Amino acid sequence: MRNETKPAFFSKNGEELSLSGEALGELLRSVLAKGMCCRFRVKGFSMSPFIRDGDVVTVAPLGSGGPALGDVVVFVSVRGGGPIIHRIVGKVDGAYLLKGDNLPESDGMVPPANILGYIKAVERIGKRISFGLGPEKVLIALLTRKGLLSPMLLPFRVAARLATRGLK
Repeated sequence: MRNETKPAFFSKNGEELSLSGEALGELLRSVLAKGMCCRFRVKGFSMSPFIRDGDVVTVAPLGSGGPALGDVVVFVSVRGGGPIIHRIVGKVDGAYLLKGDNLPESDGMVPPANILGYIKAVERIGKRISFGLGPEKVLIALLTRKGLLSPMLLPFRVAARLATRGLK
């Protein structure tokens, strides 16, 4: 009789577990398929300012009605690779048009099977951030789809950068 051990994802002493993009995608798919939520730290700036590099997001399984306009979802690109977090900015013939809030181009049409879950919560430096996930998400989606959100936020980004320099 062989003593077989099953592979498992874990970390010691509360350390973070770092996974490659594809491994994270498989873990998300498995956890969400069981109806459970999953939390992880995001990398990248495509959803700034609503979700920033280093924020911790909670991903929940999709509901029975599926995602809606403005929802921020985790999906796998039709070209493959690891999971991506972007906003639903449109729907045509059952496929979803996805785009990062801080990107000039959309991801194109994504089939429902490629959407793993939706962002239920965002934490930044231990505090919950809810702006961008509430009722305002529909307006954000429309502005993002038209490419108007980034130009509108430019003055706020410049002011924040100047304020940060002043504190140093």
